Amino acid sequence: MSSLLNADVIEALVDRARTSGGPVDGVNELLNQLTKAVLERALNEEITDHLGYEHGDPAGHGSGNSRNGKSGKTVSTVAGPVRIDMPRDRNSSFEPRIVPKGARRIGQLDDMILSLYSRGMSTRDIQAHLGEVYGVDASPALISKVTEVVTDEITLWQNRPVDEVYPIVYVDAIRIRVRDKGVVTMKAAHLVVAVDVDGRKHVLGIWIAENEGAKFWNTVITQLRNRGLKDILIACCDGLTGLPEAITTVFPQTVVQTCVVHVIRNAMRFVSCKDRKKIAAAMRDIYTATSIDTADIALNALEKAWGEQYPGVLDVWRHAWNEFVPFLEYPPELRKVVYTTNLIESINYQLRKITKTRGHFPSDEAAMKLLYLGIRNISTKRGGESGTGTWGWKQCLNYLVRKFEGRLPLN
Repeated sequence: MSSLLNADVIEALVDRARTSGGPVDGVNELLNQLTKAVLERALNEEITDHLGYEHGDPAGHGSGNSRNGKSGKTVSTVAGPVRIDMPRDRNSSFEPRIVPKGARRIGQLDDMILSLYSRGMSTRDIQAHLGEVYGVDASPALISKVTEVVTDEITLWQNRPVDEVYPIVYVDAIRIRVRDKGVVTMKAAHLVVAVDVDGRKHVLGIWIAENEGAKFWNTVITQLRNRGLKDILIACCDGLTGLPEAITTVFPQTVVQTCVVHVIRNAMRFVSCKDRKKIAAAMRDIYTATSIDTADIALNALEKAWGEQYPGVLDVWRHAWNEFVPFLEYPPELRKVVYTTNLIESINYQLRKITKTRGHFPSDEAAMKLLYLGIRNISTKRGGESGTGTWGWKQCLNYLVRKFEGRLPLN
């Protein structure tokens, strides 16, 4: 704006505002008047371009179309509600671009609503914010309508093509409350995040379900296959009923790797505070073992020392053992990558921040809308459409090429 208005012009506008008795920074005063002037000037330029002649120019006589007065219209802007005069033509063929016909909000107000919504603000919170800060009267119904514009975007995003091969895929979930058939129930929003051959991470989709199981996960994995996925080298997940079986049914060569951190956390639930450090040290000998044999020795030592007092700890490890041991074959660089689903948990943490303010969602669609906007907001901050990188990926990739020979594209 400073390049368009010199100091003298700005000073004149400020003096005029002071002379009129209005506040210089008032929503409906100086900024409002300036916005009105700019919009009306632009509209007049547009109709001149549309008609092909200036106002009052004799060249317009007999042209077949001419100006036909103006009509008043109020639009909401970031400077507050602005009353403008919209020029008209006799043939009603003028279609303004800066303030389109039917538009009631301009100046990125819709983007502002989406931004506030994606950060967890409720529709009524947004209504109050717009009213207090910008003097805009936006009803909850209007705000909901604005956020509905992402519905088609979600459908396209959830069904977009994916890569044929992903070296690593993480799966985890967050719990949300959703009203279903008149009753508020707890559901899981499952996120699938993949690491591509360049080490970039991408959220492949979100699936909401009340109950997980083989049927649900078969549907998810089949959808990914139908979107172009042909192979997964390592799938990292934790305690999701039916998921390992669904993955190996569709992709028989995939190694299903449990999240080590989840195993540790689940085991520590059975340990009293006074023994937590000792048992944590004993478990460390298991997941830092250099081979399956040494890990088995460390597990037996844990059982001998603590099995009688904390049998639940041993049950957790025994139950997860078959999906834990593949981890022990990886080099240190790859262990750091698949050690935990912390990558996806960091995303879930951000999503929990924006969902915790909601008592519950009125529907699965409403929950999906907020989760998608949250993911879009996180992605914009952390790498955009290209995703975010993976530390030490080149060393991991060299190992994966040898370990899973012939399954990774080399060009």
